[in-house]
Amino acid sequence: MPQIFKIGSYVIYFWSNEGLPSEPVHVHVSNGNPTPNGTKIWITKSRRCIVAHNKSKIPMHILNDIISVIEVQADMICEKWKEHFESISFYC
Repeated sequence: MPQIFKIGSYVIYFWSNEGLPSEPVHVHVSNGNPTPNGTKIWITKSRRCIVAHNKSKIPMHILNDIISVIEVQADMICEKWKEHFESISFYC
C-alpha cells in the first residue's frame, strides 16, 4: 500500500489491488497503519472530495480537516495515482 502522506496519526494511502480496470482515483485513510477497511475518499475532476464510506469511523470533525488537506494536495495525489496505476479516471 503506497503511503501518500500522513496527517498526524492518520495515514493517507492507495490500496494497491484496485482491480482491472482500476477504480477512479481515490485515497484510503486510517489511523495508524493502512488497513483494508480504511475510510475511502473519491477525488473528483474539480479536485473536490466525496466520502465513499467511513469504515474506519474517523470522527467527522477530524475527517473534515483531513478532507481539506486532501483537496489541497489533490493534484499531487492524482500525479502519484498515474505513476502507480499508469492511468487515471474520475468518479465525477
